[in-house]
Amino acid sequence: MFPRDLISGFFLLSEVFIGFVGNSLLFILYMYAFLIQPHLKKPIDMIFTHLTLVNVLSIVFRLIPDVMASFAVKLLFHDVGCKAVLYAYSITRGLSICTTSLLSAFQAITVSPIHSKWAWLKSKLESCILPSLLFIWIINTFLYIPMVENIKGQINFTVVGSRYPQTYCQSNQVRHHTTMSLVTALTIRDILFVFVIIWTSLYMVTLLFRHNRRTRHVHSSSDSSQASSEKKATYSILLLVGFFVFFYFSNTFVTFYSFYRPKNSPVLDLISGALSSGYPIVCSYVLMNNRKIISKFISSFSNFGCSFFTRGPHG
Repeated sequence: MFPRDLISGFFLLSEVFIGFVGNSLLFILYMYAFLIQPHLKKPIDMIFTHLTLVNVLSIVFRLIPDVMASFAVKLLFHDVGCKAVLYAYSITRGLSICTTSLLSAFQAITVSPIHSKWAWLKSKLESCILPSLLFIWIINTFLYIPMVENIKGQINFTVVGSRYPQTYCQSNQVRHHTTMSLVTALTIRDILFVFVIIWTSLYMVTLLFRHNRRTRHVHSSSDSSQASSEKKATYSILLLVGFFVFFYFSNTFVTFYSFYRPKNSPVLDLISGALSSGYPIVCSYVLMNNRKIISKFISSFSNFGCSFFTRGPHG
């Protein structure tokens, strides 16, 4: 084992820890709101909860095999295990793109003016969340089925096949039209959902700019709290979308560059792994930056602790 492998292993392990802790904590907070204090939850929280769960799964299935490979853990995946890991990671990556697109579209409709052409959707948003999540699950579940037929477990602990950074699996030779069909389908999906993300984000930026310009010299206390809350939520989602766009296009560039590079580069594989897991890691901390549920949870926990220790000596 080379020192370079140890450094990359500890780096990836730190990514796993940071991303897993952040997303798991946020997921627990949302479950706390749903089960303990339902008055705190909002319709959009269901999308946030789904996104944090997808992020956890994406981090686990993307980084854990790379960490084991960096520390030279010789686990021989059989075909079923290898296909399951790559299939699960591919689905969670697709779900991350689609859920972010859904989140951006949901918030854009929420903050749209009452006279806009999207206003009629506001009353239907909550009822559309579950069908939309089910729809993107169906799309991504069936989309990657052809890929499963192209993967099998490694016979030994060497990297064979394409430059896809999975030490324990290798690719079979498949028919050209099967590969092109899969690539075409994935490209269409990415272009469609990334376009929705960028378009809705630009729409929200335009609305915020107009709102700030209109209310610059107007200070009204009516509905100021709700408007401020929606404004902060919009800023958080725009920041989240900004990170998504950065990591998505950076990872795409590095992936294509490494694919057409004559020689395999472990450094590029490490960079690709860091970029592909960058968004799921950053996502939770961006969402925690402006969530009222966190302060409510801390307050409730503190009150519970105080009442417990107050009753303790008398019990």
